[in-house]
Amino acid sequence: MSSTLAELTELLPVVQPREPVSVADRIAASAATTGGSLSTWDFHQWFAERRRTGGFRIERIPFSKLRGWSFEPGTGNLVHSSGRFFSVEGLHVTTDDGPHKEWFQPIIKQPEVGILGILVKEFDGVLHFLMQAKMEPGNRNLLQLSPTVQATRSNYTKVHQGTDVKYIEYFTGTGRGRILADVLQSEHGSWFYHKSNRNMIVEVDGDVPLDDDFCWLTLGQISELLHQDNLVNMDSRTVLACLPAYGAGAVRGDDFSQSLARSRDPEAGALLTDVDLLSWFTSERSRYDVRAERIPLDQVPGWTRDEARIGKDDGRWFNVVAVEVQAGNREVTSWTQPLIEPCSRGIAAFLTRSFDGVLHVLANAKVEGGFLDTVELAPTVQCSPDNFEGLQVRPPFLDLVLEAAPERVRYDAIHSEEGGRFLYAENRYLVIEADEQDAPIEPPTGYQWVTVSQLTALIKHGHYVNVQARTLLACLNAMGHLTDD
Repeated sequence: MSSTLAELTELLPVVQPREPVSVADRIAASAATTGGSLSTWDFHQWFAERRRTGGFRIERIPFSKLRGWSFEPGTGNLVHSSGRFFSVEGLHVTTDDGPHKEWFQPIIKQPEVGILGILVKEFDGVLHFLMQAKMEPGNRNLLQLSPTVQATRSNYTKVHQGTDVKYIEYFTGTGRGRILADVLQSEHGSWFYHKSNRNMIVEVDGDVPLDDDFCWLTLGQISELLHQDNLVNMDSRTVLACLPAYGAGAVRGDDFSQSLARSRDPEAGALLTDVDLLSWFTSERSRYDVRAERIPLDQVPGWTRDEARIGKDDGRWFNVVAVEVQAGNREVTSWTQPLIEPCSRGIAAFLTRSFDGVLHVLANAKVEGGFLDTVELAPTVQCSPDNFEGLQVRPPFLDLVLEAAPERVRYDAIHSEEGGRFLYAENRYLVIEADEQDAPIEPPTGYQWVTVSQLTALIKHGHYVNVQARTLLACLNAMGHLTDD
């Protein structure tokens, strides 16, 4: 029996828009909504209750009290008995450019790819994001707002013999929802060796059971919370930076606010075309010869190990320490582990200028020893100032950032870095207005002016924009719908 033309047509593949047309408008509407299914006041009450009932405790311990961890004979590497999770090894880095052409350091080797995922759902026509009150041992205040799922492969495959990771099925199963973002992104290149996590945003339509440690918030509410110190954790910030581009809507306010709104519009233009920007970035990656070689931890010169720490002999940079943790609401309620502890608070800052009414940020093609490739785009300034006290060579623009007049500082908040691997690692995140004298239109080698929209486009590709710059992008987007302060 012959098929009809209509039947044959039904079998043909159907093309669809490359970008869902409605997504940008729906995200923008959520960003403009600061009153969700849970009021902001109710959120703070809920969050305080989660902190009270969590049963959290962290205690520093000597390495000898670590359970399941030991220094490997022959290398001195700090490893777990399961052969999973992560290890602390040594790294020898050489590069042919820059003031520091060779260095040695400990570094975390964690080859498995974790999942950082946020679940999204409409309530009363407005997109809400499912966020978690999650304890991490390295957070300054222990409990912070994390993605729906924040789990290593060892976690969600239950190597630790703990309970199931809640909501993981929405990010590992098929047909669970619409994917709004899915990209591998790097983690801290100074402390991780070739570490990537899968950053995902998935929208669902059906009912989602709500666990006590989770709440639904609009993007506007999360944006408000991003202006508070040590509340929205690093994993949430990097996932939020991966959101598809969305318009700023009607923005009232001063010239900076208007310029920022236009910077997020792909049609607004930029100093460099996207092709020229990619060519510059490719050139930056090509001009460095960076060699990062893993070496035994006990062969790292200039670092000393005692009973409770591995530290640099001059007291700078960071230490490796050990802790014991208790957390009543985690998949495993008690454990010990090593953590990297920075010796001082860092700074991550974007200098900004408006060109033809479009805000640009000054990005730095930065070398970090643990990157998968030679460089990634970083903030204008990314360092711990205390590490450069008394040294003749200081990072470009550092003193300008430290001495910025208050009226030029447009964003200023302290955020924690990865609390699962770093102890009290904090950066002061800043967005600062500059002028031609401070930051010329023709920037120094290794720096380039880019718009917010261009950064958003680059984040669709893994290992282009580093984790500190992604945090600042999330913060810039959090400013995008604010009106007169």
